[in-house]
Amino acid sequence: MHRVLILGAGKIGALISGLLASSGAYQVQLADVDGAVAEAVVKAHGLKGLTGHALDAQSREALDRHLAEHPVDAVISSLPFYCNVTVADAARRAAVHYFDLTEDVAVTRAVRAVATGSTQAFVPQCGLAPGFISIAAAELITHFETLRAVKLRVGALPQHPNNVLKYSLTWSTEGLINEYGNPCQAIVEGRTVEVAPLEGMEEIEIDGTLYEAFNTSGGLGSLAETQGAHAESMNYKTIRYPGHCEQMRLLMNDLKLNQDRDTLKRILENAVPQTLQDVVIVYAAVTGFQDGQLREENYVNKIYPQLIAGRLWSAIQVTTAAGITAVVDLVLEHPQRYQGFVAQEQFRLTDILANRFGRYYATSGSKDVSAEVIVAGKTGHQRTNKAA
Repeated sequence: MHRVLILGAGKIGALISGLLASSGAYQVQLADVDGAVAEAVVKAHGLKGLTGHALDAQSREALDRHLAEHPVDAVISSLPFYCNVTVADAARRAAVHYFDLTEDVAVTRAVRAVATGSTQAFVPQCGLAPGFISIAAAELITHFETLRAVKLRVGALPQHPNNVLKYSLTWSTEGLINEYGNPCQAIVEGRTVEVAPLEGMEEIEIDGTLYEAFNTSGGLGSLAETQGAHAESMNYKTIRYPGHCEQMRLLMNDLKLNQDRDTLKRILENAVPQTLQDVVIVYAAVTGFQDGQLREENYVNKIYPQLIAGRLWSAIQVTTAAGITAVVDLVLEHPQRYQGFVAQEQFRLTDILANRFGRYYATSGSKDVSAEVIVAGKTGHQRTNKAA
C-alpha cells in the first residue's frame, strides 16, 4: 500500500485524490490551507483510505511537522507554481518522492537543484503540458535515425466558445498568465533560444476545424535539453480558436497588464466563465529521416470530459490528473528505476497508456473520437492501435 500526501484540494487535486484512493492501492492524505475544502472533497468521494487535513504548504515548519507525524512515500503538489520549491525542499528533508504540475521554468530549475544527489525521485512538470506531451513526442523521436523538427501543440478549449476570447477558464488563472507572459524556450537552427510569448502564430487544422497556435512558456519542459541537440528545430505552442491570441496581446502587451498580473487575473476571472464542457487537444509532430528517407509521424488525440466514479470531470482535469497519477504509479511501483531529477520523457508512452491511470488518455470520453497511437515498432515500421 503506497502512502501519498496531496497538497491542494482544488480542481486537479480533487481528482488526483479520487483516482489514487479508488484504486485500493493507495492511502491518500488530501491537504489544503482550508481544511474544510479538503474535508468536503473527502466527503464527496466517500472513499476508504482518503483523509482530509488542514495544512499551510507555504510554511516550512508546518510541512515538516505534518510529514513527521503522518509519514508518506510521496508528496504530490497540485498547488500554484510558486509554492513548489518550498514543497520540494520539505520532500527532500523527509526523504520522500516529489511530484508537481508546474509549467514554470525557474521553479523546475530550482527543483532540479533540490534533487541533486537524492535517492528519491523528484518529478516536476507532470500532467498534460509539460508532461504527457513530452512523453508522446519522445516516443515518436525513438522512431527516427536523424531528427529535423519536433513540434508540440496542446490546447484546452471550450467545446462551445461564445465570448470574445473564445475561451473558458479551464485551468489555473495564475498558471495561464504565467504561460502567456514569460519567455519561451525553443530550438532554432540547432540552437537553444528564448522566443517571445504570444508570437510565432500559425494555423493548424484538426478534424476539419481550424485553430491557431502560438508560443507560450514552459510547455517544452526538459525535452529541449534531453533531445534538442539532435534536432534542427523544436518548439511548443498552445492551441486556441482563431482570434484569441490577438485579444490577449491587447490585454497583456498594449494595455500593459503583463506588468500588473493581479489586475489581469481579476479581469479574467470576472469576465471569463469556467466550464466542464471542454476538449483537450494533444498534437505532436516529428520530422526526420527513417531508412534514409525524410518522413513525418504524428500523435494526435482529443480528450473530452469523462464520467469517473459517477461524477463528470472536465477534459483538463482528466488529462492532468491521469498524467500525474500514471507517473506517480510507475515511480512507486519501480522506485529503483527513478532517482534524483526525473524528466517526463524518461517515461515510455506505452507504459503510460497501459497504466491504470494513464488509460484515460486512451479513451475518447463523451465524443466518438478515436486517436491513432503509435505504440511500438522498428524504425519506419510502426504499429498503431486505435484508442477505444
